[in-house]
Amino acid sequence: MRLTTYTWLVVVIGVACAAIGWLGVAGWLAVVVVVASVAAHVAGNALGTRLRDAADRDPRRFGTRPQVTVIPAPARPSRLERRTSLGSLVPISATIGACCGGVAGAVALRALAASSLAGAMLGGVSSAVVGGLAGFLGASFVEIVRTSVREAIDAERQAAAPGAAHSDRRP
Repeated sequence: MRLTTYTWLVVVIGVACAAIGWLGVAGWLAVVVVVASVAAHVAGNALGTRLRDAADRDPRRFGTRPQVTVIPAPARPSRLERRTSLGSLVPISATIGACCGGVAGAVALRALAASSLAGAMLGGVSSAVVGGLAGFLGASFVEIVRTSVREAIDAERQAAAPGAAHSDRRP
């Protein structure tokens, strides 16, 4: 390794030791998690490299030729392949989720934790963010599943009736 690498290593170890001294047990746990993550990454990389190098890449050795399946490309890209808006359901659901999450978080903090008004408001804002994210994720999941099921049904109908035109319904 080069001298600059050793220098950075010393700096990182020094910062880690300072964090351990300042944070106590939590600092030790953080260092253990970071070291374990780096060790797992290095071990996985070494194992993957060794497996890749040891792999037999000669298909003639197995006595059969590899089967190549040609899948014809669709005439035009499906709605899931294009960049389109998810629709008006997603922002509405995100707004409803944010409102419900904010109210529920503020009320719960005020009633159950005997929090101050400022604490309840701050907790309500953070709960609103989490609720909005949950509303967004739920609505976008439902919208994508609905669109993919609709396209699968249309593709099956088109495959069953080859002369039929492709429907261009919008959800």
